[in-house]
Amino acid sequence: MASSQAFSNPSQVLQRNESLFSGKSILVAGNIDDDYPIQLQTIASSSCFCFNDYRYYDKLKNKLTTSDIHFTDNYQPKEDQEKFDLLLIYIPKAKNEIEYLLANLTPYLKENADIILVGEKKCGIKSVGNLLKPYAEHSNAIDSARHCSIIYGQLSKTVATFDQQQWIKDYQLNLNGISLTICSLPGVFSFGELDKGSELLLNNLPNELTGDGLDFGCGAGVLSCYLLKKNPQLSLDLIDVNVYALASAKLTLEKNALNANVFASDVFSNVQKEYDLLLSNPPFHSGQKTNYEAAETFINQSFKHLKKKGSLTIVANKFLRYEPLLISTYKSFIENVQNNKFKVLSCIK
Repeated sequence: MASSQAFSNPSQVLQRNESLFSGKSILVAGNIDDDYPIQLQTIASSSCFCFNDYRYYDKLKNKLTTSDIHFTDNYQPKEDQEKFDLLLIYIPKAKNEIEYLLANLTPYLKENADIILVGEKKCGIKSVGNLLKPYAEHSNAIDSARHCSIIYGQLSKTVATFDQQQWIKDYQLNLNGISLTICSLPGVFSFGELDKGSELLLNNLPNELTGDGLDFGCGAGVLSCYLLKKNPQLSLDLIDVNVYALASAKLTLEKNALNANVFASDVFSNVQKEYDLLLSNPPFHSGQKTNYEAAETFINQSFKHLKKKGSLTIVANKFLRYEPLLISTYKSFIENVQNNKFKVLSCIK
């Protein structure tokens, strides 16, 4: 058995129960955030991995040499794919995303296939057994360790064909004379509503923007669609690591008859150009954990992705100390506005 030191707590609990996967055809999805899939593919008879986070998909795609791998918001098997013996879901932060994954993936399971949910107690693993009721007569915790549990059930109920359209949540945005329909899938930041940070940012941008812009951590595409509606001369790229965010941004653009380039990128990993404008409500969570790494990398590397006199504008919670990073990169910054919860900060190259 490989060392567990590099594995997340949920994966370490799975290691104690590897007999569950032995000789089975397995379908794995959810909050995969370590290298354990490499070990899983050696235990199972066949394996398929559906990543929701581009960072881990990109890291593992060339190492899962005997597996079928996907970075997808809506898994659809190959025509010759037989149904699976087992579904394993690393539970994500949002319960509606767990429900989405179950609805999307259970149609591809054999009758009486095993369904396993694994996650940390602080993510709510103890209560997710109720989410298996539409699929299994019974479910129970079969192991707990390292503040994690494994919930087990067997597919014993008929499942409906998955229809993604039923999971898209729309809401209307009306701000400063701009009207938009925002589309979002489960698992996307501020699902189904405009967050207050983005609202503050949109209310404090220049009236006219031109040139090329990049929306980092685009989410459902709120910032970009507002800017494109207000400044049709803008050309925008939208990037995110979350597959549901990228899909939602594309849906929002299409819904509002707007055009932009949407693609996966781990901060600037797939960005090849310089911009007149960098814009972000930067993410500071990874799963259930607080993680500033992506935002810090974005700020630290932003300078070389800006044209001369290009601008960087971000909105952040007041408690986040991005000012020292901005000063070390740009020498100075402007605090455009702040309220009791958020602040908008700008720099010019």
